[in-house]
Amino acid sequence: MTDETPLEHERRQKVARWRSEGREPYPWNFPGRVASEVVRARASTLSSGDEAIGETARVAGRLRALRVHGRTAFADIDDLSGSLQLLLRADVLGEALYQSWISDLDSGDVVGAEGAPALSRRGEPSLVVRELQLLAKAIAPPPEKFHGLQDAEERLRRRYLDLLSSPETRQRFRVRSLLTRETRSFFEEAGFLEVETSVLVPLAGGAAAAPFVTHAKYLEQDVQLRIALELPLKRLIVGGLERVFELAKCFRNEDLDTTHSPEFTMLEAYWAYADYNDMQALTERLYQRLAARAAALLPEVPEAQESARAFAAGFSKVDFVDELERTSGITGLLEKSSAQLRDLARAAGSTVPDDSPPGVFLDKLFEHYVEPTLSRPTFVLDHPLSTTPLAKRHRRLAGRVERFEFFYRGYELGNAYSELTDPDEQERRFQEQLEARAEYRYAYDADFIRALRHGMPPTTGIGIGIDRMVMALTGTPSIKDVLLFPLVRST
Repeated sequence: MTDETPLEHERRQKVARWRSEGREPYPWNFPGRVASEVVRARASTLSSGDEAIGETARVAGRLRALRVHGRTAFADIDDLSGSLQLLLRADVLGEALYQSWISDLDSGDVVGAEGAPALSRRGEPSLVVRELQLLAKAIAPPPEKFHGLQDAEERLRRRYLDLLSSPETRQRFRVRSLLTRETRSFFEEAGFLEVETSVLVPLAGGAAAAPFVTHAKYLEQDVQLRIALELPLKRLIVGGLERVFELAKCFRNEDLDTTHSPEFTMLEAYWAYADYNDMQALTERLYQRLAARAAALLPEVPEAQESARAFAAGFSKVDFVDELERTSGITGLLEKSSAQLRDLARAAGSTVPDDSPPGVFLDKLFEHYVEPTLSRPTFVLDHPLSTTPLAKRHRRLAGRVERFEFFYRGYELGNAYSELTDPDEQERRFQEQLEARAEYRYAYDADFIRALRHGMPPTTGIGIGIDRMVMALTGTPSIKDVLLFPLVRST
């Protein structure tokens, strides 16, 4: 390769030499390995300087450092469970083999080792190596030992190097996986059925967002990537699947910032014969369980411990209109015209188009005045009707809908309604949306109206952003850092 460095060239020559000697630098498997934490646990039961005579363990991982002290060398390897010290000794391996390994190994190599658990004289859990095997020769060296990848954009573009060099990054994504699993378990235990619906749809509905559009050659028509899971799942409620949830990717052709990504993971759940009060109670139990799980997985992360305490104490509750009027000093919000709301939003720094729906201006005002104050777990209740075309009218408060959003650390984590089930009212609300700007309106889904005409039972539903959930419970400041491969601008 023309851009290969001298160091890479040297490593490639080692690969060539191995193959010329009949040795394979990229073998097919390494059976029987255990996680390094198993060896650390066993070694920790020994006395300093002792070896578990007669015991054998096989471990594998990436070589982080090699320190040679005469006829003994110390090799540190990393696997997903942590680090382990390998003791390479000439009197155990044989002088010739020992010297060969010392000259052939490089940082970044993936190695397998078999030997006996031991505790070094300095009290370091170790493995006394009797056999060593190269499992993958690293032609390119890992990032600089002490600092890893410092450039934020490089960390995102080459996440594999970020993971390779940062135990914290590996742990964060392991925790994300386990919290996602915990979320699934929670809904399954509550009697919900996990389903899968289509990613490519004729019409992307369920939210006010711009879709990505592509073309289906066989159908000879444009199709869209879904922006929400809501409308297909509510069709399933009509069809008699009384409790359903889906945890899947959604896509919105919009900006990327610290809490938004064009590609994101949503959980949506729908529950027949229940309302948004029932969903509040379910949500509180879910987050108490998830926060406790995150704290157990991240005992040394202060933000995770803080989240567990905050959610254990329960949610606060505030009224959307009352809280917005209190924090902004504006009165009579529900009586104001669209033009007046637009001017108020402009004064608060919003740049949304003049012909946006009134609900958009109210949302922007709430975002400016209230959201930054919602640092503890909080249900925001009973939004103005103009903000929410898919929610049922409030049974007591005129001009409102039965909706809650919940917030923590100053951003929204979920959105729930008592679902609108009246097909004629839903059709009217869709028609009203057609007059709004495209990026701020809900698509008119005629088939969904047809489904409602067959009768949808009283239902509540919720959407939870999994990426933001992980951010909140782990104290991660940017959504990019909880996405393995976030979309970034090409270099």
